[in-house]
Amino acid sequence: MTVLAARSARGISLTLPTIQNWSCQNCSACCRQRAVNLTEEERERILSQGWGAKDGTPTGDALFESHAGPSGGKQYRLAHQTDGACVFLSERNLCRIHAKYGEAAKPLACRVYPYAFHPAGGNVAVSLQFSCPSVVANRGLPLGQQADGIRRLARAVVPDGHKRLPAPNVTNRIRVDWPDFLRFIAALDKTLAPGNVPIALKMQRALFWLDLVESRFDQLSRNRVTEFLDFIHQAACNNLPEENSSSLPVEAPSATARMLFRQLTARYARKDTTADLVSGWIGRWKLLCAAIRFARGTGLVPPLQGVFRRVPFKSLEQPFGVPEECEEIWTRYFRVKVQGLHFCGLAFYGLPLRDGFQDLALILPATMWIARWLAASQNRMHLTAEDVSQALTISDYHFGCSPLLGASSSRRQVRMLSQTREIPKLIRWYMR
Repeated sequence: MTVLAARSARGISLTLPTIQNWSCQNCSACCRQRAVNLTEEERERILSQGWGAKDGTPTGDALFESHAGPSGGKQYRLAHQTDGACVFLSERNLCRIHAKYGEAAKPLACRVYPYAFHPAGGNVAVSLQFSCPSVVANRGLPLGQQADGIRRLARAVVPDGHKRLPAPNVTNRIRVDWPDFLRFIAALDKTLAPGNVPIALKMQRALFWLDLVESRFDQLSRNRVTEFLDFIHQAACNNLPEENSSSLPVEAPSATARMLFRQLTARYARKDTTADLVSGWIGRWKLLCAAIRFARGTGLVPPLQGVFRRVPFKSLEQPFGVPEECEEIWTRYFRVKVQGLHFCGLAFYGLPLRDGFQDLALILPATMWIARWLAASQNRMHLTAEDVSQALTISDYHFGCSPLLGASSSRRQVRMLSQTREIPKLIRWYMR
């Protein structure tokens, strides 16, 4: 597994994905789509800075929007301008707080993005959010060269006692300690790593051997986890050999599977900005109507945000092709998510490794469906790498963050797709 362990005298050891580069490119995408929640201390600090017309901002409480918190109390987030941009975003796509007071004065949520930190036994695994276009494009310095700065952020967000947190379950029935859990993570990364194997085949192999774990992981296997994982990994490679993958017939997913899949994909395609959060009953009514249309899958696809146009549902079921450059993007995406434990446990609705990986696998066909929608919105029936990159920033915006995707209805849909063995079919169908 290609990671770098960066150690600190203050008790935080980071596991960094060395395959990923990132530096902020001032594209302002995060400043135009994210709802930045504030602590009371951050709100008071911003108020004390005396913002106003001279700075090109509102004054006082107009800098914030209030909303009900999880416990019913009032919480605050940064307000947005009429075009959806953060109230502190300047005409030059720069943060006014950063420009005037330095990076340390910005809200913690702004400083941490696009990093994500997840407890991993004695270490903290670092992942990234691919809703940032610069992460998708792999722009900037290698993360291994930024360990000190990333560690400072980790100290601000990783709770005390993180080393005492237990490892996520492997399945609902199987629980192991951290060393063995990380062996499962290494086995997944090994499955995803080969650069000469198509991503669709790698994902199918991972799903195949994860399905074997429940029935084969007996007491003997628990004592010899590495050998067990090598065995089922090889079984997956033998069952799904690369030399036969291109000649295998692509079986269409069932009508029920495609209905469930469209409903899930619609949740990934939404744009839940601050403006959407305060849209009231009109916004909720529009979303309900759109959900009904997605369930039916007939007629025109209702646009869920401004980049989409109304196109026939049936047009998105045709082959669009997959640009060769997308193999690198997808391999890097899945490996960063796996290495960063960004798909299970506390990072992903408390789900076991196997269940969370099924959600992660569904990101592939969901993003390709969204990429087809972007292409069709421009009257094209073929994909470009830019379509796929843009679609990934849209879908990953919600991955692990949307309450809808953690709700019982979404969980049932994923279980049904898994139990009926439809996830590999969906991957093959939308990767053609």
